[in-house]
Amino acid sequence: MKAKKMERRQFLHQTLRIGKGLAYASLLNLFPRELWAMGEISKFRWTQLIYRGQWDPRPNASKRLMWELMKRTSVEAKLEPASIRLTDKALFYHPFLCLAGAQEFSPFSEEEIRILRRYLSLGGFMLIDDCQGVNNSGFSRSVQREIARVFPQKSWERIGQEHTVLRSFYLLDRAAGRVLVSPYLEGINIDDRTPIIYSRNDLSGAWSRDDYGNWEYEVVPGGESQREMTFRLGINIVMYALAVNYKKDQIHQPFILQRKR
Repeated sequence: MKAKKMERRQFLHQTLRIGKGLAYASLLNLFPRELWAMGEISKFRWTQLIYRGQWDPRPNASKRLMWELMKRTSVEAKLEPASIRLTDKALFYHPFLCLAGAQEFSPFSEEEIRILRRYLSLGGFMLIDDCQGVNNSGFSRSVQREIARVFPQKSWERIGQEHTVLRSFYLLDRAAGRVLVSPYLEGINIDDRTPIIYSRNDLSGAWSRDDYGNWEYEVVPGGESQREMTFRLGINIVMYALAVNYKKDQIHQPFILQRKR
C-alpha cells in the first residue's frame, strides 16, 4: 500500500505563517488525501535554481523523471519544471530546489547566502547535481565553496545504506547516474534530516530524453540497467524531499522487511 503524502509547499507555508518553525514531514501521513489533493497547487513541482552560471544544463531531464514518478507512485506532479532565484519572494512556496551545473559558477551574494540558509533551516530541500561527471570538477569546487558559506559549522557526510533516501520507495544500496564518479551520495545534516543531498554522477544526464523519445546521453559503464537505477534513485530523492524520515517510523518496518525478502 502506498503512503499518502501532502505537498510540502503547503505545509511549509503554513508553518512559516504561524511561526512554529520546522514541522517534520513525517506528520504528513496523518492527513487524509482529501486535504492535499486540491488540484494544481497540491502537485509536486521540480524547481531549478537560477544562479549566475550555466544553471540548467539538462533542460529535458526533470520532465522525464516526473513522468516516471507519476507512473510508478501515487505522487501527483507537474511535468513542466519551475525555475526560481534565491531572491524571489515566492521561494518558500517551492520546498524542493535543484542546483545543477556543468561548470564553475560565480559566488552567491551575501543576501542569497542568508536566504538559502534560512530556506534550508526551515525545512526546504536542495538536490545538487554535478553534471560534469568528473572528479574535482569546477562545479564541485563552486558547490563546496558556497555550501561552506551557508553552513560554516557543517561538513559533508557520506550517505550510507541506512539513510532514508535509499529506502524511501525503492530499496537501494548505492548511488547511480550517467557516470559513476562516486558510489555514494553526500549530504549536509541538520538534526535528523538531510536538507542538502549532493550527487557527483550527473543524475539528470541519465534522465534526459529529447522530443523524439531518444536518450540524449549514453550511460556508462552500466548502460540501461544503470539508467534504470538512476530513475529509481531520482524517485527516492523526491519521496525523501516530500516525506523526510517517515520511513523510520516503526509502523513501516514490516513493509521494508517484506520488500527486502
